[in-house]
Amino acid sequence: MATRILPAVGDIEAARALSTLTGQLPDAEPALPVGDSTALLDTLARLAAESVDELPEVVLVHERIGPVPALDLIRDLVLRFPAVGVVLITADTSPGILTAAMDCGARGIVGVPLAYDALAERVQAAAAWSAGMRRHLGSGGGGLELYGGGAGGPGAPGGAGTVVTVSGAKGGVGATLAAAQLALAAQASGRTVALLDLDLQSGDVASYLDVQFRRSVVDLAAITDITPRVLQDAVYTHESGIGLLLAPAEGERGEEVTDRVARQILGSLRARYDVVVVDCGAYVTAASAAAVELADHALLLLTPDVVAVRAAKRMVRLWDRLQIRKAEETLTVVNRHGKGAEIQPSLVERVTGTRVARTTVPAAFKELQAAVDAGRVQDLDSRSSVKQALWGLAGELGIVDAEAAGGAAGKRGGLSLRRKAAGGDRGAVTLEFAGMFPLLLAVMAILWQCALYGYTYSLAGNAADEAARAATAAYAVGEGGAGACSDAGKEHLPDAWQDATVTCTDEGSVWKARVSVDVPVFFPGLDAGWHVDGEAGAAKEGEDG
Repeated sequence: MATRILPAVGDIEAARALSTLTGQLPDAEPALPVGDSTALLDTLARLAAESVDELPEVVLVHERIGPVPALDLIRDLVLRFPAVGVVLITADTSPGILTAAMDCGARGIVGVPLAYDALAERVQAAAAWSAGMRRHLGSGGGGLELYGGGAGGPGAPGGAGTVVTVSGAKGGVGATLAAAQLALAAQASGRTVALLDLDLQSGDVASYLDVQFRRSVVDLAAITDITPRVLQDAVYTHESGIGLLLAPAEGERGEEVTDRVARQILGSLRARYDVVVVDCGAYVTAASAAAVELADHALLLLTPDVVAVRAAKRMVRLWDRLQIRKAEETLTVVNRHGKGAEIQPSLVERVTGTRVARTTVPAAFKELQAAVDAGRVQDLDSRSSVKQALWGLAGELGIVDAEAAGGAAGKRGGLSLRRKAAGGDRGAVTLEFAGMFPLLLAVMAILWQCALYGYTYSLAGNAADEAARAATAAYAVGEGGAGACSDAGKEHLPDAWQDATVTCTDEGSVWKARVSVDVPVFFPGLDAGWHVDGEAGAAKEGEDG
């Protein structure tokens, strides 16, 4: 069986020499070299997503790879793809480097300048180890489920927990609250969850979750080998069951957490927990950059305003320049969203070039105020639209089991989490409209009745005026004024008001007409006993005033 080899080297001359030698190895299928750590991880993740059998048996990591240091990259590769044999190519073959490479999980080192025999020996040994590991794990079956979901599926064994980073486009957009709720959602779904606060200067995870703990992520900075016991001592187990690794109380100590430390901590957390949620804050540091680069899901929170959208665009461009994360691999989440806002998710997607989450988080400050002021966001009401949206986002990311999380979030609401997230706004609007509909109906009925009353009153007045004039005209030609008065009054009333009573009286110098009309209820013909009277008078023609 041919051995598939994937070289990773950033130097063109070294890549050419490595390709020449690997092409001469017996039963070898060398792939084209990849030029940096990001491209290497992307390539392996893509192959693993297609099929575990597509992964190469051997990955050759040159010491000139970048931007991630070679040893850190090897550690990450071993955690993400444990059945791939990794070999380090380095000019320093001292015992110290050999020990460090072995500690990171490498299957050996090859010295520079490259020698055919040494390379062949190391590749053969790494390929044999890879084949044995795959047989042990059950290659081609379900035993390699740790590759599911990219670099590691949720709940996967063997150090392949899912890492989700939450970054803010700028300060105050709600990144910490979102990170806490995502962690709570995953925990409620039955996953083991760690929440890492990498907002090293101003992290507020402890304040949001009502925690006082003297240990922090800084306590792991000087430790080169983070064992499970060391990690356990630094992690605080919250009342909800989430493992918290907090930011230091002294912000200046955050500088001690370098990118190397962050990678080591994330690797240890990923090996122990199903889901690792990282609050990266709104500023790019070496530690937060490493976390975003290693994340399975990198979330960027913003609010629907011009300043936040511009900040998000700057952040995405910065990540791209530093080769941390491509724009299309970033998931943007719109917080405090409203249907009437001018900036909608589709515009955010076009401006930033990122993918925008289907789930948007509504603006509901009153729902959050009590829980945030008390420092207990874990007590946020299950009926809260913000909580439902964020737990729905967790379902969209795939870090929760939708049915289990839906039951936890909807004990009092009686709806599943996903249905709440998708239809929360629509349901709230429907309920509000249903409550207001009787009142709206009553107001419309009153206005309509008032319109009918006024219209009837104007009809009565006009009919009385016409009746009085007709009476005087008839009297002037010697005809009976009363008959002409009555006929004229009814002639100027619509058919539905013909039941009116027209009375004309001769009062000496004037004829007076009085028209009494019934006011219909809602529709002409429906009588409730209401009526209006219209009166008018006209002087007799030919008589002195």
